[in-house]
Amino acid sequence: MTVESAQPESGTSADPGLREPPLAGGRVPLLGHGLRLARDPLAFLAQLRPHGDVVRLKLGPKTVYAPTTPGLTGALALSPDFIIAGPLWESLEGLLGKEGVATANGPLHRRQRRTIQPAFRLDAIPAYGPVMEEEAHALAERWQSGGTIDCTAEAFRVAVRVAARCLLRGPYMDQCAERLCDALATVFRGMYRRMVVPLGPLYRLPFPANREFNRALADLHLLVDEIIAERRASGQKPDDLLTALLDAKDDNGDPIGEQEIHDQVIAILTPGGETIAATIMWLLQALAEHPEQADRVSAEVETVTGGRPVAFADVRRLTHTNNVVVEGMRLGPAVWILTRRAVVDTELGGYRIPAGADILYSPYAIQRDPESYADHLEFDPDRWLPERAKDVPKYAMSPFSVGNRKCPGSDFSMAQLTLITAALAARYRFEHAPGSDGTPHVGVTLRPHRLLLRAVPR
Repeated sequence: MTVESAQPESGTSADPGLREPPLAGGRVPLLGHGLRLARDPLAFLAQLRPHGDVVRLKLGPKTVYAPTTPGLTGALALSPDFIIAGPLWESLEGLLGKEGVATANGPLHRRQRRTIQPAFRLDAIPAYGPVMEEEAHALAERWQSGGTIDCTAEAFRVAVRVAARCLLRGPYMDQCAERLCDALATVFRGMYRRMVVPLGPLYRLPFPANREFNRALADLHLLVDEIIAERRASGQKPDDLLTALLDAKDDNGDPIGEQEIHDQVIAILTPGGETIAATIMWLLQALAEHPEQADRVSAEVETVTGGRPVAFADVRRLTHTNNVVVEGMRLGPAVWILTRRAVVDTELGGYRIPAGADILYSPYAIQRDPESYADHLEFDPDRWLPERAKDVPKYAMSPFSVGNRKCPGSDFSMAQLTLITAALAARYRFEHAPGSDGTPHVGVTLRPHRLLLRAVPR
């Protein structure tokens, strides 16, 4: 199935008598609910729905509104009354800038999507197949010697290499991958702190954590400038996303600015590294903790391929493997929190939302909602079989978002994740190694805390 093919949720029509959303309990002086978000955000957000379809939160002095139902998060994503903004995006501006497709709004966002969309068309993705195959099998080959696998490092490495080789195409990316991963890990930790505890000027003081954050952020931006400069110096124009950006024109027909090119490359590398890597980690953990599902993936690969190495052309026939990927994303969404901002006085689910208000919602909470899923905490890939998926409310599973903010690389990502899962499960059974900690590590993205596995050959 595709993750957007579930049925609409009923009962989300607006009440004409607009109400003030209830205020969530548990706030403390000065920090409001920010302390609970910092200490245990997943548990805090998951328990909001019984308090109302929309609730109010306090993050420091700021009031934030939190929709808690699938239907309202879908309405929020599709409504022109709300834009990409709010605490999450403000914390990300130091990384993503203001001129990349991830953070832009309005006409600029629409033009940027037109620039990058051709690289992610369905008919363009097969051209990336050989790279995806090569990287998936190289990953499996590296693990044949046994020993403990640091899944964080390995997942980042393969995710960044696939994104770089497919979309930016340069041998220099091999040398940049580790540097990129190290910088992103430090930057994302610091940005999460800035989002939930907005202390403003305190983050400019020369504390060790602030200095580490600033060094990592500077190194990341320097790395992107080096990638762009290397391409220009080479004189080469391969048919990839970076060439499209360097040749792109603005609405007046002039070349787009250097800052926009820079921000767009960041917007490519960030989801291509951080979010895909986190998803690979959750899938590896699922294969280790549910060996019966790993065995089913292995058997499916054997049936489809007849024993040869799995290929990109096999992906569409790997239906159970695809369902394993979708279920892994449901329980372990890399993007676990999102924010928007109201640009006019409006309403959401019959609740009054004033212009300028920030909206926060959690795909993690939505995708584990017991009102949407039977056995909501169970890892059950068969829930995505067509006869069962039709009972899942629409927007209860939208890992790539919806509408004009839907990730343009969703098909690219699903193909990559399915191929990697198939290649690894076909060769190995996985088990936790000593010291492994698969509990959620909460940052701007969500991933296992310290996943260490052993790969046991089949």
